[in-house]
Amino acid sequence: MIKALLGFALPEKSSDEILQILDSCHSIRDFQTKIIYPAVMRILDKSSEGLTSSGFEKLTPGQPYLFISNHRDIVLDTSLLNAILYEKNLLMTASAIGDNLVHKPFLMALSRLNRNFLVQRKLTPKEMLESSKMLSEYIKQLLTQDKRSVWIAQREGRTKDGNDQSQQGVLKMLALAKGEKSPVDYFKGFKLVPVAISYEYDPTDRLKMPELLAKHFDEPYIKTNNEDFNSILQGALGNKKRIHIAAGEVFDQEWDAIAAQESLPNKQLALTADFIDQSIHRYYHLWPSNYIAYDIYHRTNRFSAHYDEKEKRQFERRLEKRIDMQNEVMLNSFLLMYANPVINKLALEKANAQ
Repeated sequence: MIKALLGFALPEKSSDEILQILDSCHSIRDFQTKIIYPAVMRILDKSSEGLTSSGFEKLTPGQPYLFISNHRDIVLDTSLLNAILYEKNLLMTASAIGDNLVHKPFLMALSRLNRNFLVQRKLTPKEMLESSKMLSEYIKQLLTQDKRSVWIAQREGRTKDGNDQSQQGVLKMLALAKGEKSPVDYFKGFKLVPVAISYEYDPTDRLKMPELLAKHFDEPYIKTNNEDFNSILQGALGNKKRIHIAAGEVFDQEWDAIAAQESLPNKQLALTADFIDQSIHRYYHLWPSNYIAYDIYHRTNRFSAHYDEKEKRQFERRLEKRIDMQNEVMLNSFLLMYANPVINKLALEKANAQ
């Protein structure tokens, strides 16, 4: 698998030249910049129409940030973010990854070579608390002592339905190392940056459907053995069209606003989650696919100015190929996966207007 990755990342190099490049890697940064970055560029070249970014020019080189983002793709989200950080001469991240994703030795090796740290799953409540405390202390160490930026998703697992909402539990875990401080005073010590990642097409949209259907019918969902690995492969190689990653404003006045409203820790965490969501919804880049899905779902042409007939036909063909169009629940679930970012942005605009 490692050989396959090297061959994919450096197709124009001979075996001897690849070995020379490997021999020149003396750090994780070397491996990331000489192997992973070219691999990410190849993925973008083969499976997308390009990656754009915004907001990163406001960040300071050498400054560690706590990036909290929406989460759509198991591996690509952080890989693309780090590619942008590298290009902008900003600190690349240590990134949280669920231990359920690295059962295969190849993926465990690759995660370590990309400065991932593991979030333990399926523990007893007591074990979970101890693991979460250790994780919180480690993230604090990365940000304050090691001067390393950190990426963590706004929720446990990927957003399957396109409705990007932060889980208070993630923030509660981050705050376990706060000691006697309030959550607001603790988070003030970090540079928290919400990040919005948007893919014009989600190459794993079809793979997310079984879980969405199970949730709709309130049934338990059990993953298949290779489900996560298949999602990683499809996410990397499947068509994404255009991709945009936006860095929001570094949290500053938000902390004073939260402290002025609430003093109870749990309510401060809930408000922090709300502010993160507002930033992600504000900076999320909407594509024609989002507007088309909204219009089809609501049986309207409200956003027809944001797409043309060719783009609409292309999206409708995607629908026909990927789901059973006669299954209303499946159709609506698929449409909302793309329409929810529009719905969230409209709700934010309405709230700000009031």
